[in-house]
Amino acid sequence: MKIRSKGIANKSSKGELLDVYFSTIEFGEKKVDAGLIEIKNNFQQIIEVDWDENDLERPIETVSDAYLKLHLLSNKFVLPNSINLNGLFSSLTNVVWTNQGPICVDEINDKLHESKINKNNLYVRSLDKFPCLTDYIIPKNVRIADASRVRLGAYLSEGTTIMHEGFVNFNAGTLGPAMIEGRISAGVTVGKNSDIGGGASTMGTLSGGNDTKISIGDNSLLGANAGIGISLGDNCTVEAGLYITAGTKITIFDDGESKLVKASEISGISGMLFLRDSSTGKVIAKPNKKISDLNKELHKND
Repeated sequence: MKIRSKGIANKSSKGELLDVYFSTIEFGEKKVDAGLIEIKNNFQQIIEVDWDENDLERPIETVSDAYLKLHLLSNKFVLPNSINLNGLFSSLTNVVWTNQGPICVDEINDKLHESKINKNNLYVRSLDKFPCLTDYIIPKNVRIADASRVRLGAYLSEGTTIMHEGFVNFNAGTLGPAMIEGRISAGVTVGKNSDIGGGASTMGTLSGGNDTKISIGDNSLLGANAGIGISLGDNCTVEAGLYITAGTKITIFDDGESKLVKASEISGISGMLFLRDSSTGKVIAKPNKKISDLNKELHKND
């Protein structure tokens, strides 16, 4: 399979690439084409990258490599955790993201000074290695209340709603209609018709040496201010405020039997309700009798 792409890069005054917008990508039989691009000034450069599928498995070495892989994820040509993103952070540098485009960190003070003197309304939106998704790609039939909280490289399926406090990192996202009011960390995927409640969080793969990929299945609910360091299968509910790490001791009930297990031993289990006994403080898992169901009207997003 051939992967052909063409885009335009913004450069610093020293010629360093700040970002790349790939307006045209051919990924086998899949294609996006936003139209012709042309250079408007000396701080831009046309970028063309031709790959085969083996290049998806090699580490990232350049800014253009990084941006192409992030574009492939957000265009939903590849699934999260399916391509090699090693080298991503070392290839990207901090960039000042402004309403007038990306600016080199070493040049922002002069730009701000010029803006104040000339009253040209330059303002800084963020200082980060990653831009927000919607500066490059507008996903179809998706609602995002605060676009600054979704990074380029997020994978958002149709029917996804991300509320104001929802956050989606790169190489993470939703595999179907979903309500996101909490945090989807890097490497985490959420199944169709699942709900991440307000303030809820999922353990990603970027901090603490955690290599385990966390996923949430279909028709599951992670309650408000809850969190997980294990995967959930289909039809699971974690009650509000309960944080389950891999080492959490859980008493699991099934068919009248009970046993004490570490949460990591039941990672990915389906059909369970997780809660904390308010009398004893013990974490309990028992068969989930209620299936999470999203409001279909709320998630049409067309």
